[in-house]
Amino acid sequence: MVVAAAFAYVNFKFLKLPSTIGLMVLGLASSLVVVVLGQLGVGWVMNVGELVRSVDFSALLMQVMLSFLLFAGALHTDIQALGQEKGAVATLATAGTVLSTMLVAGAMYLLLPLVGLGLPIIDCLLFGALISPTDPIAVLGILRKARIPPQLEIRVVGESLFNDGVGVVVFISLLQVARQGMESMSGPELLGLFAREAVGGIALGAVLGYVGYRLLKSIDQYQVEVLITLALVMGGTALAEALHTSGPLAMVAAGLVVGTQGRRLGMSDVTREYLDKFWELIDEVLNALLFVLIGLEMLVLRFEKTYLAVGMAAVLVVLAARALSVAVPLALLPPRVRYGRSGLAILTWGGLRGGISVALALSLPTALASRDLLVAVTYVVVVFSILVQGLTIGKLVERLGLAGQGPAQAHH
Repeated sequence: MVVAAAFAYVNFKFLKLPSTIGLMVLGLASSLVVVVLGQLGVGWVMNVGELVRSVDFSALLMQVMLSFLLFAGALHTDIQALGQEKGAVATLATAGTVLSTMLVAGAMYLLLPLVGLGLPIIDCLLFGALISPTDPIAVLGILRKARIPPQLEIRVVGESLFNDGVGVVVFISLLQVARQGMESMSGPELLGLFAREAVGGIALGAVLGYVGYRLLKSIDQYQVEVLITLALVMGGTALAEALHTSGPLAMVAAGLVVGTQGRRLGMSDVTREYLDKFWELIDEVLNALLFVLIGLEMLVLRFEKTYLAVGMAAVLVVLAARALSVAVPLALLPPRVRYGRSGLAILTWGGLRGGISVALALSLPTALASRDLLVAVTYVVVVFSILVQGLTIGKLVERLGLAGQGPAQAHH
């Protein structure tokens, strides 16, 4: 937290980069400094490494932070606008995520033996699943600043809210297969697992959201109402875990219900203002922590030269898979729902990979032989996507002539 605050200050005052990108740059830079100092034999550096190693990044993000981040994101999403785009959003989040998983897995399966690192297909599928969810947080601020058309913005937001949940569900299902062996899992069994996680998660979230909305409507005191939303996220995540359904999808559904019904019908203006500010802050603070952690995790990764080369190849594979997994599902929708070429370009280049991919990679069991390779490659893809794509997406929006079509940014 201290590091995140220091970095946020330095970034705001001197670097002036978008906050998530600035924090990650500083995190990576300080990791490199620490690594160099370690090789020069500076004693206290070992303690920093130990400290980072003691953080269970994967459990922290998957069991704590992700629920808060997704709930906060869903809370501020306009469900009516999302409703108009539901076909495109649902297609991208489900078919797009699954297609991307398979394309990435297939390409890696064929390419890795060329550098003598051939992996079983299940390991490649796990990599495909963990790298497919996009992270809206890093890119949203930039797209809003560029004022892209609202229709495109809601598709970017909607897709990344749901594809996080879908990506996690696909990953968990594949991890079950990896643990039990390909032979022992039947197709229906896998589908059942997927349905319980995904459908169960959304249904649970909708019910929780409705209960939350009734509670919010019955009182008018902002402290208690903020407390109710907090309880909804924490209790809801624990309940989803106990019922073996998807916590992330449950939180998206709950956030959408509370954000629409609750804000419109169940809150006074004072409560609405406090609730929005509270969740906006939670969002900012957790993101600051998340991106600093991504930067610092570099300290404890095992990097080999071949991993870096594989990582750079994976960047191209992931981008190509992203382009196809956006274009193909959307081509099946009716023409009025499709994007122009410029919309496709923004969805492809703006599909940044973030904390969720890193957390899923770090949650791979240590017994998995390919774990070090997969974690390192994930890292290269995430760092590339946040630094290179994140810093150039604004320019791309301008080049394509889509800037300035959205509403002017309100300053808080």
